[in-house]
Amino acid sequence: DAGSTPAASTKYDRADDSARYNNYEGGVMSLHAQWSTRLAFMLAAIGSAVGLGNVWKFPYITGENGGGAFVLVYLLCIALIGIPVMIAEVMLGRRAQRSPISTMQVLAKEQGASGFWQIVGWSGVFAGFLILSFYSVIAGWAMAYVIESASGTFNAISGDGSGDVFGGLIGDPQRLMIWHTLFMIMTVAVVARGIRAGIEKLVVILMPLLLVMLLILVAYAFNSGEFGRGLAYLFSFDFSKLSTDSIIVAMGHAFFTLSLGMGAIMVYGSYMQKNTSIGSSVLMIAIADTVVALLAGLAIFPLVFANGLEPGAGPGLVFVTLPTAFGAMPGGQFFGTVFFVLLVIAAWSSAISLVEPAVAWLSERDIMSRVRASWMIGLFSWILGIGTVLSFNLWSGDEYKVMGKTFFDLKDYLASNIMLPLGGLLIALFVGWAAKASMSKDELNLSSGTFNLFWLAIRFVAPLGVAIIFLNAVGLL
Repeated sequence: DAGSTPAASTKYDRADDSARYNNYEGGVMSLHAQWSTRLAFMLAAIGSAVGLGNVWKFPYITGENGGGAFVLVYLLCIALIGIPVMIAEVMLGRRAQRSPISTMQVLAKEQGASGFWQIVGWSGVFAGFLILSFYSVIAGWAMAYVIESASGTFNAISGDGSGDVFGGLIGDPQRLMIWHTLFMIMTVAVVARGIRAGIEKLVVILMPLLLVMLLILVAYAFNSGEFGRGLAYLFSFDFSKLSTDSIIVAMGHAFFTLSLGMGAIMVYGSYMQKNTSIGSSVLMIAIADTVVALLAGLAIFPLVFANGLEPGAGPGLVFVTLPTAFGAMPGGQFFGTVFFVLLVIAAWSSAISLVEPAVAWLSERDIMSRVRASWMIGLFSWILGIGTVLSFNLWSGDEYKVMGKTFFDLKDYLASNIMLPLGGLLIALFVGWAAKASMSKDELNLSSGTFNLFWLAIRFVAPLGVAIIFLNAVGLL
C-alpha cells in the first residue's frame, strides 16, 4: 500500500519539525511531514486558493453575468467540477504521501496503470513554476501600492492621475525588478523553513488576518452610501444576462479558483493526516474561497459606485479605479493601504503553494536539501520573471511578440489555458477510469450514497466540464 507509513528507519528533520521516513521502493523516498491539525491543512489550502483573482475577477464576472443568477450557476459548477477534482487531487497526494511527480509514479504502478500518468505530476510542477515567474511580478505591484497608498499618493487623485501612477510603475523595469525580487525572497524564505515551521506557521497567521481585514473593508464600504447598489450588482437575479458563455465562465472560474491542476493541492494533501476527512475539508475550503470572493465584491463595488466610477476588469479595477475611489473618500489613505496589504497577503499565501511541489520532489529524492531546493527553484523562477518585468516596458513592442503575445502573455496562456485544464482533466480521468474504485473508497471513507455521487461526478461530469474549459480556453469552442 503506497499510502501506508513505511516501517523503515526515521530521522528527525528540525527544519521541517516533522518525521521523515525513507521508502526506497522504486528509488523514491516518501516525505511524511504532516500538518499539525486539520485546520492547518485547510488554512494552507485556502491560502493557495485565495489569490488575486478572488479580489477582482470573481466580483466582476458575477456582476457582468447576472449577479445572483451567476452565483447559483457558479456554485453548481463548484459542486460538480471543482469539489470532485479537488477531492481527487487531495486524495492522490495523501495516499502516496509524496510530491506530485512521485505520487503519480507510485500510484500508477500500484493501480496497474500506464507510466504515462506521471505527466500529471510533471505538468503540475512545471505549471506552478511558470505561474510563479509572473505571479511574483504582479504581486510586486501590490507591494508597491502599499507604499504609494500609505504615503498619500492617491489622496484626491483623478482617474487620469491614477492611470499615470500605474503606467509609471509598470513602465519602470528597475522598480518592478526590486518588488519582484523582494516578493520572491519572501516566498522562498517561508518554503525553505519547511511545512510546520514555515508554511503552516505563516498561513495560520495570514488567513485569519486576511479575513479580518476584508471584514474591515466591507464595513468601510457599508458607510459609503452605495452599499445597496454594490449588493444589487453582485446578488440581483438577472437571468437575462446568463448565456452559454456565462456558464463556461462559471465553469472556468470554479476550476481555477481552487488552484487545481498545478500540484499545489496534491502536495498539500500529501501532508494531510490519515484520520482527516478529505470530503468535508474540501467542502469547507470551497465555501471559504467563495465567501472571500463575495466579500471582496462587497468591499470593492460600493466604493466604485460611490465615486461615480465604472467597475472594470483586471488590473485596471485594482490599480487604477480603486485608488481613485479610496483617494476621494474620508479615511481612504488608511483603508486603501489595508486593501493593498490584503492583496499582498492573498498573493503571498498562493505563491508559497506554487513553490512547494518542485521543492518536495527535489528534497524527497535527496537531490538536495529543502533549503537549497527552495532557493534554487526561487532563483530560476525569478530569472524567468525578468521576462515578465520587461514585457510591460522594454519588450512590449510588436517586434518582441510571438503570435501577438508578449513573453508574459505566452507564459500565462501556456499555464492557464493549457497546462492547468489538462492537468485537472487527467486527474479526473486517472481517479475515475485508470485507478480502481477501491482506492477512492479506502481513502475517502464516504457513505455509499455520497460516494456514488462523487464517483458519478469524477467519472463523467468533471471530465466533461474540464474538457469544455480547455476547449474554450484554446479557442476550439
